Amino acid sequence: MTTTVSTHKIPGYGATLRTAKRLTDPAVRLVGRAVPGRMPNVQITLTSERGMAELAVAAETAVAGDVDRRARSRAERAAKRLARDIAGRAIPRPDGSVLVLVNVDQNTTPAAFAITLVHELVHAMQLSRKNVTERIVRDLRDAYGIERQSRRDARDHAHLLEQEEREAYGSEHLADQLVPGATT
Repeated sequence: MTTTVSTHKIPGYGATLRTAKRLTDPAVRLVGRAVPGRMPNVQITLTSERGMAELAVAAETAVAGDVDRRARSRAERAAKRLARDIAGRAIPRPDGSVLVLVNVDQNTTPAAFAITLVHELVHAMQLSRKNVTERIVRDLRDAYGIERQSRRDARDHAHLLEQEEREAYGSEHLADQLVPGATT
């Protein structure tokens, strides 16, 4: 298990990158002990709202497979709308690793970054569990119009996604061990 931290199209964020590198290893160990599963290789990328949408669509299309141009542009518009509201996102990659995107505009303090990092690392752990990545890929292939999934599978995916979000939000208290008072 390796973790790498990098930036994408955000010049002048050296202090943020140093903070991210300082908090990442302890966060990985903390989440690895507290959450069931096995931590996969993780690539953490600090980026802006625009870069987040760009990288998310690129990662999703790499996992989903052959995506036509219209579906890709539709996904890019949806990703831009989503990137305005979220602080981070975890996306599986074809090689089994996980790409964690962190919006630096939403995470302006080390405490906010620690909370987002713990939340997204919990999602990374969830992606290592049995059948989770396959379920997400099946949903992505349906969203891109490559291969339809049944209504039952779509309902099950939505239900399990909600459970996974609750688990990630419930684990955010671990950020207090990285940055004291982060969740207060």
